[in-house]
Amino acid sequence: MREVPTTEFTRNFGRYREIVQREPVAVMSHGRPTGYFVSAVEYEDLQRYKNLAQRTFATQDLKHEEIDAIASGRMSSEHDHLNALLDVK
Repeated sequence: MREVPTTEFTRNFGRYREIVQREPVAVMSHGRPTGYFVSAVEYEDLQRYKNLAQRTFATQDLKHEEIDAIASGRMSSEHDHLNALLDVK
C-alpha cells in the first residue's frame, strides 16, 4: 500500500486516482493515516464484506434450544460417512 502526505494527495489527486486502480493509498497527516483512498471495486467489496459480517452473531448468545438443534442436526443419508464424524465417541 502506498502512503502519501495529505498535501501531496491534494495537489496530485488525478495521479492518485489512477494509482488507486492498482493499489490502495493511505493519506497521511503527521505520520498517521487520516483516511484511505481505494478503488470503487475495492470499496464495493469492503461494503459487501461488512454486510456479511453484520449477519453474524456470537455463539455465546445462542439459546440452549438453538445449541441443541445445531448439535442434533444431521445431513441426508447419502452423507452418513460424514455424519459419523459428528457422533461423539
